[in-house]
Amino acid sequence: MEKYNNLLNNIAELIEKSLFASKDVKNTVDKSLKLKKDIILNKLNLISREEFEVQKKIIEKLYKDLKKLKNKKAKKKTIKVKKS
Repeated sequence: MEKYNNLLNNIAELIEKSLFASKDVKNTVDKSLKLKKDIILNKLNLISREEFEVQKKIIEKLYKDLKKLKNKKAKKKTIKVKKS
């Protein structure tokens, strides 16, 4: 009976050690994957949604301004043509 108890204690101890080891491995793998993810995201030069929206508004404003300038230029050409 004592041998059986010792065997069970040894098995329980091994299982306990392996559980702690597996938790350490899981934590190490999680940290490593997070680091790799951050490195990849930094290489992609991604921006936040807020930054994207700001840039989008700036581009829309510039596009409208460009259209206005083109319209002014076209009107000036038609006025010159009429004078000639």
